[in-house]
Amino acid sequence: MEQELDYAEMLEIPVNTVNVVKKKGLNLFKRKQEKEQPQEEELKDMVVENVNERMGAYVYAEDVSDPPKEEKKKRFDWLNKDKGTIVLISELAAACAIAVAIFLTNLFMPSSLINTFVGSLSTGTPAEPAYTDFTLTSVVSDFSDAEITVAENGVLSFTAKGAVYPVCKGKISSITEEDGKFTVQIAHTSTFSSVITGLTQVYSAKGTSVAANLPFGYSDGSGEVKVSMYDGDTLLNCYKLSGEVPVWNS
Repeated sequence: MEQELDYAEMLEIPVNTVNVVKKKGLNLFKRKQEKEQPQEEELKDMVVENVNERMGAYVYAEDVSDPPKEEKKKRFDWLNKDKGTIVLISELAAACAIAVAIFLTNLFMPSSLINTFVGSLSTGTPAEPAYTDFTLTSVVSDFSDAEITVAENGVLSFTAKGAVYPVCKGKISSITEEDGKFTVQIAHTSTFSSVITGLTQVYSAKGTSVAANLPFGYSDGSGEVKVSMYDGDTLLNCYKLSGEVPVWNS
């Protein structure tokens, strides 16, 4: 028994049980052996208690939690790996749903709000303003002494030295010259235009945008300058003069 106690101390581990072997005489009877059996159990308990007291109280914690379930992790690994695919599929499904909704709306509700919105996107550029939407300005400077007149056919004319201005903003579409005099056509829209003849000089080139408050040409006063306005090929005469400024008829 002492040898087993020394061995336990060398291992420095707590002891829960120990085997005690006690040699018995050959002349013991069976009844006596049965009586001594409880004494052996008591002796074991004493040895265990003595060893544990000498070694101290050591408590060993054992992790009894269940190991991670690899199958559950693997089951959802594809969700993390294929997030891009899932997003792409979701966007495709949403686009298909919108297309189906638009088709059904066009089929059963042609005057619905969504059809109106989609139709507005497909109409292209907005409609051009009418010529009456433009505010006309004087074709001569405010400091000019030129006397402007308007004929019954709507042609403005004056004879004076000074700068010449467009009737409203636009872009020079053509410049022609004959006998030292220039004729300039200004496009205000695709249909509304003005033509100025009798200019001595032109400051702007073809394709140049012009503003109503900036001169684009010059007259030396040696000839008459005429200004005509057109809606397509139709000469406009639906305006009058307010001082030196042309104004659309109300």
